[in-house]
Amino acid sequence: MTIGNPEASAAVGIYRTLVPTSLRRSVARRVPVRLRAALKGALRRTHHLTVVVRAVRAARARRRWPQLFGAQERLAVLAARGAQIALVRPTVSPLGLREANLELVVSFLERSGIDYFAIRGQSDFRSTLAVAGRDRARVTEMLARTRDAGPVYAVACRGESVQGRPALCGSARARRIAGEAAVLRLGMVWSDPGNTLVLGLEYGCDLEFWETDEDGRLVAPRPNRVTEDVSPTEERVSVPVSRLTGFAALHTRRTRSVRTIAACAEPLPEDVRFPIDVVYTWVDGSDQEWQRRRGAFNESGYHAEAANAARYISRDELRYSLRALEQNAPWVRHVYLVTDRQRPHWLNPRSPRITVVDHAELFADPQALPTFNSHAIESQLHHIDGLSEHFLYFNDDMFLGCPVTPRDFFLSNGMTRTFFSPSQVPRWELTGGDRPVDAAGKNNRRLLLENFGSAIVQKLRHAPYALRRSVLYEIEHEFAEAHRETTYSRFRSPTDISIPSSLYHYYAYFTARAVPSEIGFAYLDLAKPEIARRLGILLARRDRQAFCINDTLSDTFDVGRQAAMLSDFLRAYYPVPSPFERKDAGVR
Repeated sequence: MTIGNPEASAAVGIYRTLVPTSLRRSVARRVPVRLRAALKGALRRTHHLTVVVRAVRAARARRRWPQLFGAQERLAVLAARGAQIALVRPTVSPLGLREANLELVVSFLERSGIDYFAIRGQSDFRSTLAVAGRDRARVTEMLARTRDAGPVYAVACRGESVQGRPALCGSARARRIAGEAAVLRLGMVWSDPGNTLVLGLEYGCDLEFWETDEDGRLVAPRPNRVTEDVSPTEERVSVPVSRLTGFAALHTRRTRSVRTIAACAEPLPEDVRFPIDVVYTWVDGSDQEWQRRRGAFNESGYHAEAANAARYISRDELRYSLRALEQNAPWVRHVYLVTDRQRPHWLNPRSPRITVVDHAELFADPQALPTFNSHAIESQLHHIDGLSEHFLYFNDDMFLGCPVTPRDFFLSNGMTRTFFSPSQVPRWELTGGDRPVDAAGKNNRRLLLENFGSAIVQKLRHAPYALRRSVLYEIEHEFAEAHRETTYSRFRSPTDISIPSSLYHYYAYFTARAVPSEIGFAYLDLAKPEIARRLGILLARRDRQAFCINDTLSDTFDVGRQAAMLSDFLRAYYPVPSPFERKDAGVR
C-alpha cells in the first residue's frame, strides 16, 4: 500500500494478476532474490511518472467537492487503487465503512421514495438491498444526483465478483452501468490519514434488481442465503443489521435497524449466537522486576529454544494484535490479558472490554508461582473468572490479517474449528534434545494413543485457537497427572503437554466437539533472510485471515534493524489505535 513498499507497486500487482502462479514460481526459482528485489524497486519508481496525472485529478476533485478538502473529518485524498478518491477517517475500519455505505444507500433510496428490503447475502462484509426491476430508471436518476454529495463509486457484479472498473456516480459510465447491471455495488473509499489502510467496495452495499416473473413474484438475480423469490406484498419488518450478518459489533454498540422481509429476520441454522471472548498471554521480558524473579532460579529451560531471550522480547506486538482484533473481529465480547504482575504502559485502564488477569488469580496453588513456562500458564486459562464457554486464545505474535466472522472459528452447534499444519510431530521417541514444541507434541501423542488408539501426526497452525472451557476442564480431569506436572513446571520441561495449541484439538475431535477446518494463514520468522520481502507481500495483499510473526533465534540478525522493520510493518498494517489503548500513549 505504501510508496516505499516495492511489493505494493501497481506494476508488480499487474504482474501477479496476469502471470499464472506456476510461471511466477518458475521465475522465482531461476532469478536470484536480489535481482528480483532490484526489478521490483525499479517498477516501484515508475510511480513517480503518475504524479502529474494524479495532481490534475486532485485539482478536479477539489473543484467538484470543495467541502471535502481541508475539513478535519472529511479530508479527501487520491487512493492508491486506480486513483480513486478516498475520504480520510481517523478511525477507518471495515465495519465502519460497511455501515456507512448501507446508511448512504438507504438514505438515497428513501429520499427518492424507492421501495427496498434488505437481504441476507452471501457475504458478511457487504450489505445487500433489493429493489424491484421496474424501479431501475429511478435508481439510475437517484445515483446521478449523488455526484454533489461526495465521491461514491458504482460497479457491476456477476455473482459476488465485480465486473470492470468502478465508475464515479454522476459520470456517464456509472449511468450506463446502472442501466444494465443486474447487481450494482455502491460505496465510498476510505483511508486512514497515512494512506496505508485503504478500504473500498469490498465493504460496499449491493443493490439487486429483482425482476417480476410470470406469476407476479419478484425473483432474485443471484443466490442469497434465504430465498429465491418473494411476493411483491411480502410483509416488511425492521430488524437490527446484526441480524443479517455475522460481522457486527454485538457487544459494543447498538446497530441501526434496517427494513427487510420476515424470512430474513429469522435466525439461520449456521448463525453463531453464543458470546465469544479472547484470551491473550503476555510478558514484557525487558521489565527488571520480572527479570529478577526469573533470575532467582538457576534454571532457564532444558533447551536452547526455551531459553532464547527472543521468546520474552516485547516489541509492542500485543498493541497491534489488539488493533487487528478490533478492526477485523468487532464481534468479540471481552478480552482477558494474562500477565505476571505486569501491564503494558499504553493499556487503557478505563476500557470496559479488557481485563488484566494475574497468574496468581489462575493458579490455585501459590507454590506453582512464579512460572516462566507458557505450557503451565496455558494449562490454567479455563480458570479465568467470567470467561465465556467459547473463546479464542491468542499469543501476542498472532494477528488477524483481514475481517473474519465467528463462523471462521466455531460451528453454530458449539463445535470448535481446528487448523492443522503441514508440519509433523517427529516420529522418533522422546529424547533430551527435542525442541519444546516437539517434546510436548510427543507427550500429547502418547496420551491420545493410550486413550483413543490413534497416533497423531500433524501439528497445528500458530493461529488463534478456538477453545471451550468445559472441554479444558474435562482434559484437566482426564489427564490429571500430566496436567498437574505441566502446571508445576516452572520452565519448559520435556514432560510438558501443550494443551490449547495441540492436545485440546485432538481430544475435542475424538470426542466429537471439533472439526478440521482451513484458514488463510502465513507464518513469518523474523530470523529468516527473506523476511523483509515476505512482510512487504503481506502488507501489499492483506489477504491472510491470520498470520504469526515469530522469532525463533535472533543471533544471526541485527536486533535493532529487526525491531525497526517490524515496527514499520505493524504501524502500516494497523494504523488505527484501538479502544484498548490510552489516548496519550505514544508508540515507542
